[in-house]
Amino acid sequence: MDEDRSASHDLMQRWELTVDRLIVHAARWHGSRELVSRAADGSITRTTYADVEQRARRFSSALVAAGIGRGSRIATLAMNSARHVETWFGVMGIGAVCHTVNPRLFEEQLAYILNDAGARWLVADPQFAALVDKLRPQCTALEKIVYLCERDQMPAGQRDAVDYEALIAAAARDCRWGDFDEHTAAALCYTSGTTGHPKGVLYTHRSEVLHTLITSQGGMVGMSAEDRLLMVVPMFHANGWGIPFAAAAAGATLVLPGPRLDPVSLFELLEGERVTYSAAVPTVWQLLLDHLSANGLRLSTLKRVLIGGSACPLALIRGFRDEHGVDVVQGWGMTEMSPVGTVSTAVPEVAALGVEERLSYAAKQGRVPFGVDMKITDDDGTTLPHDGQRAGHVRVRGPAVIARYFKHDGPDPLDPDGYFDTGDIGTIDAHGYLQITDRAKDLIKSGGEWISSVEIENVVAGHPKALMAAVIAIPHPKWRERPLLVVRLKPGVSATREEFLGFLEGKIARWWMPDDVLFVDEMPLGATGKLDKKRLRARFAAGPGDSVGSDR
Repeated sequence: MDEDRSASHDLMQRWELTVDRLIVHAARWHGSRELVSRAADGSITRTTYADVEQRARRFSSALVAAGIGRGSRIATLAMNSARHVETWFGVMGIGAVCHTVNPRLFEEQLAYILNDAGARWLVADPQFAALVDKLRPQCTALEKIVYLCERDQMPAGQRDAVDYEALIAAAARDCRWGDFDEHTAAALCYTSGTTGHPKGVLYTHRSEVLHTLITSQGGMVGMSAEDRLLMVVPMFHANGWGIPFAAAAAGATLVLPGPRLDPVSLFELLEGERVTYSAAVPTVWQLLLDHLSANGLRLSTLKRVLIGGSACPLALIRGFRDEHGVDVVQGWGMTEMSPVGTVSTAVPEVAALGVEERLSYAAKQGRVPFGVDMKITDDDGTTLPHDGQRAGHVRVRGPAVIARYFKHDGPDPLDPDGYFDTGDIGTIDAHGYLQITDRAKDLIKSGGEWISSVEIENVVAGHPKALMAAVIAIPHPKWRERPLLVVRLKPGVSATREEFLGFLEGKIARWWMPDDVLFVDEMPLGATGKLDKKRLRARFAAGPGDSVGSDR
């Protein structure tokens, strides 16, 4: 028996699951497939997977020549572009760690993150030069600044920085990739820091490759070489949703919009580049859908949209389906999951239902793929049934799920069975579909009973005058907390408190009815484009004030 076990190690080839294999595969088997990048000035550049691999190897050579080795953190402060993709593979290929940094964070948060990571190099878009100048004196570990541009595009006053094109032009043409254990660290992302400082999530090569295989399954994110994917979700958001890796594995054309994420620019790219598939958070798609409707525009090539980051309103799913024939696929996950956890594609039992019933399932967060295990529990950790009724804490485990945070020796984030508590509250129905009913911190406890802010928001999203909606808790002397509905109206329309409360009648429980309605000119958005309820709660911590219920 022992001999058989020993001999089994020689039955299959040793083939470490390292990220460099993805771009090598793309270059070898899909070498002519394009990566299309749009710059800040609107200009379009085109490259191929074959060129990306060669240029990424040159960047690797430049890193090695400067003494950057395995485990060293190289930070990027950049929007989506082919050059940014090259840095990912160039850093990870030699076993260094690619640390994506969100430029939309506050300066203090950025300085903390860069110092906590111990980043040695910072690779940035020229448009962030002023921010880099502020950060550099605060980040003592930083040795070098590289701007993703050519020499004549370098920002003024950057005497100690180098342009990316000059750097790789002077570097060796080849560099050995891989040749290390698949458990080597590959990439580093920080959580948004909703409580306390942001925390780092350190992915391994093994977890990144397995996440790619997980999302490539049928019924998941799965794309093919026929797809032309517009990657709207920023590469600094939650591991870029793993899209650069999945696209390389599939040989899909990758369209990278740079900083121009407004509806006009996105529509131009969608049509001009014949995009078939795209991915972004709900706010991006709501603004695009409104732009299309207001200007009588149609999408001619787009077939699928992946929406994640926050709950997707049913009205948004219906709008893309009915007006443009586009399937909306909702995904759920988090930075700590690499990030994909579920996707809302139909199993046969759901596909056999009527149109509206199928639509109700599309509005759920979906089912887990192979590679993700999930349970819901009560406050005591007892597993709850999959009946679609009992809501509990959503807990997950799998090869691409965090085991511990980077450099932080706090409480173990896993329960005794190895499950990570996501902080979400949800149900799982008899068909295995997860529905997030709220974030644990966003639930409203009124008179000892829970009210789901997400469910009310999803109903309000169907109001024809609502552009965005949020429900938050405000203090109440008797019930402790009551819901307040905050609405941003579509441009050029007016509405009243009674109009929105009347719209909710019969669609939610009467005791869930918001106490009042506030109309605002702008909704606060977080660094990843999601609605920032923290700022709304802070604004109305003492109550809504005089403007609540005012007509618009």
